[in-house]
Order: sequence, then structure tokens, then C-alpha cells
Amino acid sequence: MNLFDLKGKKAVITGGIHGLGMAMAEGLAQAGAELIITNNTLEPLETAIEYYKNKGYKATGYVFDVTDEVEAEKQVTAMETAHGQIDILVNNAGIIMRVMAIDMKVEDFRKVIDVDLVGVFIMSKLIAKGMIARKAGKIINICSMMSELGRDNVSAYASAKGGLKMLTRSLATEWARHNVQVNGIGPGYFATSQTEPIRVDGHPFNEFIISRTPAGRWGDPEDLAGTAVFLASDASNFVNGQVIYVDGGILATIGKPSNE
Repeated sequence: MNLFDLKGKKAVITGGIHGLGMAMAEGLAQAGAELIITNNTLEPLETAIEYYKNKGYKATGYVFDVTDEVEAEKQVTAMETAHGQIDILVNNAGIIMRVMAIDMKVEDFRKVIDVDLVGVFIMSKLIAKGMIARKAGKIINICSMMSELGRDNVSAYASAKGGLKMLTRSLATEWARHNVQVNGIGPGYFATSQTEPIRVDGHPFNEFIISRTPAGRWGDPEDLAGTAVFLASDASNFVNGQVIYVDGGILATIGKPSNE
């Protein structure tokens, strides 16, 4: 299965310190990639790097804010100096603020857009320069169900993720001729530490997700690993500008089918 072999590849995963980001990073590492993990604070990054190393993966961490173009450029230069070419970029760093639109401060709206969309543009632009020069590279943007669907109290997040879908298509269009593939992954609802409080039996949202998902369950973080490896590998060399939704079938249906 050489198509999926990532041995010798260097993969940058922004915000790859827990949850879905960590699951995708582990998938890439299991396929042979060296991990370069970023975060905007040191302590959780150190904890994540220790975890990766204890699992036997080669991993290094860099602390910076992806929305700070000047600092991001310095850190990307440092990465390329220390590790050589960057073959894979996973734009995973993001935030969400659950506030009704009528109550949301404009400064908070802008902050979500800045992290979830502008930060992706900054990192993609910086790392794509080397990929374009080498005529090879894989960029994976972490989109969302909210790239397609609206929901109350996440107007900023949905706006950012909808924009990220279109940024993915635009960058793919610009860079395809340089053999750089830019695609997205749109996770559905996953069982992580963040969703644990609402996944208990009897919780209305837990019941809603299970009843709305044809698979009848929350996703396991490991369910994202295969898609990440596919989009990072030679297996996806002619896949470009696509968002693959890993959602248990939610977007395919208006409701979970009956048992009949």
C-alpha cells in the first residue's frame, strides 16, 4: 500500500494538541510522517509532544499564534531550517464562541473569523511557497458541518467555516498546476472531551445527534485518521478542492431512517 505511505514526510498540524487534531496527527504518524505541532500556548503543547514521543512518534512543537503573520513567518522559516521541506499542512487550529448573533460582540465575531479563516490563509500562504517551488504538497483544511449548515448561536463559526470551504476551493484552483492539492475534512459530531458533558444518556443534544445520524452514534476521533492519511498521501494526487465530510451520513439525509 505504498500509495498511503508517508515515511520521510514532514507534517505540520496547527493546534494538534488534543481531540480531533491529535487523532489526525496520530494517523499521519502511524503512516510514517514526522509531526510538527503548533499551538499558541506552551504548556499544553509540551504535554502533547510528550504524549506523541511516548507513543514512539517523532514530534516537535512550536509556540506561536497563527493569526500573527510576522511571527508565523518566523516560525515557518525556523521549521524549514530545522526539518527541511514541509510536505503536509493540516490547518486544524480553531475556536468557537456559542453566542446568539443578536448578543455577539463584533470584536468576538472578528476573533473567530481571524483564527478559523485568516489564520488558515496565513499558514497556507507561507508553507505553500516551498511546496510550489518543489512542485509537490498537501494542504488539508479542517472544515465543519457548519461549512454547509447553519445553526443558532454559532454565526461567527459557521461564517468562518463556510468561508474556509471556499478558500479551500480557491487555493486548490490557484495551486493545482504546481502539483499542490488543497482539500478539506468536515467532521461531524465526535466523542471528545469537549462533547463529553452532552453525550450522557438522556441529554437532549445527545439524543438529537444519535437520532439525526444514520450511523446512530457519535464519531470516534480515530474515524478521522484514515481520511487525513488519504488526503496527505499520493492516493489523493488527483483530488483537489474537495471537502470530505466524515459525519456518519448526516449530510446525506433529512433524518435517520427508521428500523423498518
